[in-house]
Amino acid sequence: MKVAVIGGGPGGLYAAALLKRLDPAREVTLWERNAPDDTFGFGVVLSDETLGGIEHADPVVHAALQRAFVRWDDIDIVHRGVRHTSGGHGFAALGRRRLLRILHERCRSLGVELRFRTEAPDAVRLARTHDLVVAADGVHSTTREAFADVFRPRVTGHRCRYAWLAADFAFDAFRFEIAETEHGVMQLHGYPYAADSSTVIVEMREEVWRAAGFDETDGTESIERCAKVFADALGGRPLRSHRSTWTTFRTVVNARWSHGNVVLLGDAAHTAHFSIGSGTKLAVEDALALAACLDEQPSVREALAAYEGERRPVVESTQRAARASLEWFEDLDLYLGQPSRRFAFNLLTRSRRVTHGNLRLRDARFTEAVEREFGCPPGTPPMFTPFRLRGLTLRNRVVVSPMDMYSAVDGVPGDFHLVHLGARALGGAGLVMTEMVCVSPEGRITPGCAGLWTGRQAEAWRRITDFVHRQAPGTAIGVQLGHSGRKGSTKPMWEGTDEPLDDGNWPLVAASPLPYKPGGQLPRELSRAQLTDMREQFAAAAARAARAGFDLLELHCAHGYLLSGFLSPLTNRRTDAYGGSPEKRLRFPLEVFDAVRAVWPEERPMTVRVSATDWADGGTTAEDAVGIARAFAAHGADAIDVSTGQVVADEEPEFGRSYQVPFADRIRHRVGVPVIAVGAISSWDDVNSLILAGRADLCALARPHLYDPHWTLHAAAEQGYAGPGADWPAPYRAGSRPPRTGRTDAPKPRLVLGS
Repeated sequence: MKVAVIGGGPGGLYAAALLKRLDPAREVTLWERNAPDDTFGFGVVLSDETLGGIEHADPVVHAALQRAFVRWDDIDIVHRGVRHTSGGHGFAALGRRRLLRILHERCRSLGVELRFRTEAPDAVRLARTHDLVVAADGVHSTTREAFADVFRPRVTGHRCRYAWLAADFAFDAFRFEIAETEHGVMQLHGYPYAADSSTVIVEMREEVWRAAGFDETDGTESIERCAKVFADALGGRPLRSHRSTWTTFRTVVNARWSHGNVVLLGDAAHTAHFSIGSGTKLAVEDALALAACLDEQPSVREALAAYEGERRPVVESTQRAARASLEWFEDLDLYLGQPSRRFAFNLLTRSRRVTHGNLRLRDARFTEAVEREFGCPPGTPPMFTPFRLRGLTLRNRVVVSPMDMYSAVDGVPGDFHLVHLGARALGGAGLVMTEMVCVSPEGRITPGCAGLWTGRQAEAWRRITDFVHRQAPGTAIGVQLGHSGRKGSTKPMWEGTDEPLDDGNWPLVAASPLPYKPGGQLPRELSRAQLTDMREQFAAAAARAARAGFDLLELHCAHGYLLSGFLSPLTNRRTDAYGGSPEKRLRFPLEVFDAVRAVWPEERPMTVRVSATDWADGGTTAEDAVGIARAFAAHGADAIDVSTGQVVADEEPEFGRSYQVPFADRIRHRVGVPVIAVGAISSWDDVNSLILAGRADLCALARPHLYDPHWTLHAAAEQGYAGPGADWPAPYRAGSRPPRTGRTDAPKPRLVLGS
């Protein structure tokens, strides 16, 4: 087999070495256009997981790395002159040049031909003359561009400028330092990579970079100014550079990683922000997986498919974490007002890879100090602290999210709703929300939707609220009021999501006459008179909800339903006083809010659910959502329930763990209003992390409560908590401990004899 490797970074070099080591008969040639010692950046951080893979694949390289590594456990975070240290993190780093020399030596010892200062032949030509072409030619990959129609790359720029620098001393920890200058916020990321050297990355928003004049300074002046800004961190020492320039990070994503016998590896295939130290790690792990798949599969084509199948989920998960970290630093100014220790916790958990539970294992003393400052009583996880909204005090921070059940008859909730909502109330959540309860027959999504347009429906709801208050004292129950708008007259979800009824349809109304899906029913645009009637329907339903005994009311202004349809520019094309500018699009939802608030009891809280982005070009953005939330807060909303999407059918959501939380976080800090976070929050560890970091005040979970109605009580049991934030109902207390299971461990050997 003839193998061509394009690019002499760590990923390309390690791939070449492994491919040659696994089969010495392979002819492996590597091209690198730069000299052997040319490199960008200074230090490289590798995880224990990556090192374990290297140890198994090539003990020679592993041993050389072990001799070169600098190791440390601590992270220092300096915020407004206060330094907090968190331990137990475990880092290993070495100089990038040292790493390259180790890999050069290994490649030469194995017989890999290294061609430095030489441009690789065209990838198309190499693909004809070689059995395998490994494109490890970096973020600006020419190979990727040569086959762009196949790889379909998407390169996204970001909002910060950074410079990769170094200092001639070793930090004693991984250090994050924040500088609040007259021009804006700047941050330093620093870590040791040798006994006398540290990597120093200086980063700031583009507008701060320009305001500070860095766009008009040469390299030497920039370095000197950065050293002055971070003089305390550097101990007055200078910074140095090696061909470093101010640049912006670019996230690279490819639809495919291989084409014929050409495969992308490392930054050519994907990038992940340096704030989680993942670039070299990912490239080395790519090389390990590629070599293994070529060894295991019968053909190159099958091996490349297996390689991508193995690596893509890992890389996508890392990229999600890296993006969360990147965006946290982009929005660093949001968190500057936090107490310094809570700020440090927020920074440490920014990527959602490190969580509250994980940090307790690493550094219990630090985590407990954050909990005390937050107000957690001894032994109380953050999720079990109370939270007050107006006259309602919730015993914990868990909300059973609204979930449409499509099981009512003529809008009347029956035994199913009693059992469904009652079970979740008995399960320990602080607040249980109904599904979207419709204000009129025409406002239903499906024929099975529940309503509050009649007294009979209100009486049926009263039966449910009475049960919750009597049998699950301490649990509040809230009602979500809404109208389906253009998304009505459809089948239940399990028969076809958003599919129109086969018969029995009713006419739809909306902000503008636009069907939700192509070929769907065309709604009528609401006239001024109809808007008045609609407002009165909401107010009448709210009055019935109050008489039915609900503790909280949420106005549904999300997910493309009627009020959401007014807010989004994609669904509101009106030219009257209710369309056009953001202020005009807000007018009708605010009128409805005011009408509902006027009849809703003063002491009971009222929240609003919004879609903080439409996930579609030209739609509502995260910044728009801040304005929407600010308007509702000004009208008296006690909290904003922050969801996203479902406004237009051609949306492109970026799914992932806790993927909607950053939108809630932004609203909480920009507007200063409590928020309910939703969206793939699945574990109690996530809830603790989000609450303690200050990214949310309450967390709403849907599917986890379908899987386990007693999710909150079980979360308490698993954390060894038995306080007032999760009081087990008396009939269930015998089950408050996990049931015993049979032994699965075998007796350990009593005696081990040496050879």
